[in-house]
This record gives sequence, C-alpha cells and structure tokens, in this order.
Amino acid sequence: MNLLQFALENWVLIVVALASGALLLWPSLSKHGGAAAVGTSEAVRLINREKAVLIDVSEPEEFAQGHAAGARNVPLKALQGAKELPSNKQLPLVLMCSTGARAARAAGELRKAGHQRAIALSGGLKAWREANLPLEKSAA
Repeated sequence: MNLLQFALENWVLIVVALASGALLLWPSLSKHGGAAAVGTSEAVRLINREKAVLIDVSEPEEFAQGHAAGARNVPLKALQGAKELPSNKQLPLVLMCSTGARAARAAGELRKAGHQRAIALSGGLKAWREANLPLEKSAA
C-alpha cells in the first residue's frame, strides 16, 4: 500500500487528526491577539525585564482592600483617557482585577486604543496571592 492509496482510504482520519491538531495549537497561536493573558511568572518577568506597568482595573474600594504591590488603580469604567496610563504605548501593560475577567476586557480596550502590548493577568489578584507575590493595602 503506497502513501497516496493510504491517504485516499483514510481521508476522514487524516482530516480529524489535522483538525484536532489545529484546535490544540489555536490557544498558543492566538495568544497575542484576542484576549491575551499571562500567568504570574510571565507577568513578573515583564515587570522586571521589560518595565511593564501593572494596572489594576478594580473599583477603588476593592483596590484599597488589597492589591499587587506597585499597581496603579485605573477602574475599568475610567480606562479611556486615564492619566495613570503611560503615554508610551510601546510599554507592556499587565492588567489585573480580582479574577481576571475585567482585566481581559480592559486589555482588549487598550489594544484597540493603541497599547498593543496590553495583556491580562490570568486568574487576577487571586492568582497573584496564590503565587505569594507582594501585596499592599491603600491607606483608609
């Protein structure tokens, strides 16, 4: 049996194998478009090596109760035109909130506004806490 004959007789299996491979690769290939997210170790690497700015999009009350050390608070609803955002749109922005859901929305909005390196922290503050990374509270 030659390769062509095998392919003709088993075309369904080949299509299924290719489709499943594409579906497995899709998340890693689409990471830099769509709703990009990074884990805590990659976020720390971006902060330390690429001078990423950590932006917490939680409401001020949530932010005051506890946030990642060094994070700037820019609530999601106040994101457009916020003065706390860096003017250099080439800097990476790591966005976070309590769970990561609002941060993913904020990352999408900021990429549309020209901050091409805006990325959400997967798992949000919960993941930051679980990684034993530094936290601080705002003065009451």
